[in-house]
Amino acid sequence: MASAIGGMLAMKSGYQGVFSGPDSNSDDGPLIVPAPGDDLPPGYRPSADEEFMNPLQLAYFRKKLLAWKDEILKESESTLEALKAEPLREPDLTDRAASETDWGIELRTRDRQRKLISKIDAALRRIETGDYGWCEITGEPISLARLEARPIATMTIDAQERHERDEKISRDE
Repeated sequence: MASAIGGMLAMKSGYQGVFSGPDSNSDDGPLIVPAPGDDLPPGYRPSADEEFMNPLQLAYFRKKLLAWKDEILKESESTLEALKAEPLREPDLTDRAASETDWGIELRTRDRQRKLISKIDAALRRIETGDYGWCEITGEPISLARLEARPIATMTIDAQERHERDEKISRDE
């Protein structure tokens, strides 16, 4: 399957990045094999003057997504460590209620971030298949500014607004 994906990437964009599963020799998580173009020039930012979703742009967004995912995972680890280290055994009921509320908010935040990780993984898969940066509804390019602000975006702003309007209408009925 990886060769089919690599072939499709070469066909669509010339990008042939390889993602592998967890490294069996360590517990550091997935092993990321650099792909052509992952050696980004210092200070590189995608520009509208370039071919849309060329190998450099794909590498840039791949790197951005992986860094975001890594940051979320590190925050999750620190939350788990804090939960293990600080049991909720406050003698005062008010203090205990405040602690439980704080932890409830923290855990809801982590749950949202868990869902965000699945969206990041989906964006990384779209980079692999060459579909990244293209609206899933219209097939038009998603603006670089939108991808910079929200690298997991799957729709152009216009398509997203239409989608949200349609959702609101169907909820109201």
